[in-house]
Order: sequence, then structure tokens, then C-alpha cells
Amino acid sequence: MTCSGCKEKVQGLLTGVEGVQKVSIDLGQGEAVIDMNKHIPTPELQAALKDYPAYQLSEKALPPVSAVVEEDEKASWLKTYRPVLLVFGYILGISLFIEYASGNADGMRWMNHFMAGFFLVFSFFKLLNLESFADSYAMYDVVASRWHAWGYVYAFLELALGLAFLTGFYPMATNAVTLVIMSISIVGVLQSVLNKRKIQCACLGAVFNLPMSTITILEDAAMIGMSAIVLLTYL
Repeated sequence: MTCSGCKEKVQGLLTGVEGVQKVSIDLGQGEAVIDMNKHIPTPELQAALKDYPAYQLSEKALPPVSAVVEEDEKASWLKTYRPVLLVFGYILGISLFIEYASGNADGMRWMNHFMAGFFLVFSFFKLLNLESFADSYAMYDVVASRWHAWGYVYAFLELALGLAFLTGFYPMATNAVTLVIMSISIVGVLQSVLNKRKIQCACLGAVFNLPMSTITILEDAAMIGMSAIVLLTYL
């Protein structure tokens, strides 16, 4: 089909088939979408065009259903966790840029800057709605579930840790506190993920509706690993 006349001709021929309700044709794509009130075999539709050999009709090949579902799930995953991935990306990028600008890359210094950025940014989101964060945190944290006020304390503790890492305040004590706090925090996260509990993750406070997942485990594990590495250098 190359013109509107061809389009109207084909639409008329196909609409004449019993059961066809509507025919929509896209000349640019060379596609026809046929709405029917009952299933019409493709050969029957092709027969409607038999007197006009210039017009050919065939079924469009569709991807397997599993492929479509997998692609949708991937898109949904990226959309769901986009906020936390962007936050991590910004913190990682800025901390790496600091090392690049210094002209003398140092792994320990990079971890110090990364952890400073992590705690400062994550505490900021928690403090935007502290009450909602505390309520969400109490749903899975082993301490906050027993002592609700811990959610309020935890947000300010993250802020304090971020400032401590940023200023280099007693590095050994700062990393020791980080190791203990994050080790306690990861317990509740692991329990929720392993038990497949569908609850909101409070890592970015109540600003974003992020479900609890392995992403949360990786966040806590990264902080535990970095603080442990720094502490080992002091031994």
C-alpha cells in the first residue's frame, strides 16, 4: 500500500469480512490492526484480498510471551529502584571525582569520602519525614521493632556518622560504630528478604516507595565491608 486510496480499498475489503468490526491501517509501517467480534482465521482474511494481488496480508510475528514478561519485569525493576541507583551513582561519581582531582588516588580515602556521602545523603532523605521513616523502620529493624524511638535516633546517628567521615573525626571510633550499627541493621533486612516480606524499605526514608530487596542488603553490606577494611588497617 502506497497511498490513501490503497488504504481505503484494503480497509473496505477487510471490513466486508463477517466478524470484522474495525480495520486500522498504518501506511508507514505497512501494518493493519483488525478488531473482530470473533476469531477469524488468517486465510479467510487473505481470501478477501484474492482479487487484488498487489495487496498481501500475513500475520505479524510476535515475541514469545516469556520474553515480553521478562522485558516488562526488567523495565519495572529499573523504574522501581531508579531513585536509589541514582543516589548511589551520584555518591560514587563524586567520591571518584575527588580522588581524580587530588591527582593521587587513595583507596582508603575514597572509602572515607564514599561513606561520608552515603550517610549524609541517606540521612537527609530520612529527616525529610522523620516520623514516617521511624514507622517504616520499626516494621523490620530488630531494634526499632522493640524500641520505636530507635528510628528517630538512627536518622540522626547516620547524620553524625556522615559528618564524622567527612571531617575525619576519630576514624577508628567512627568505623567501629559504623560496623556495629550496620551489622545490627542488616539483620532485620536479611530476615525480611529471606522471608519474602513485601514491606517498604526505609533506606531513603518515606520519600520513595522502595520495596525491601537484595538492594538493601547490598547497601548495608557495603558499609559493613568498608568499615571493616578500615578497622583492619589499624590492627
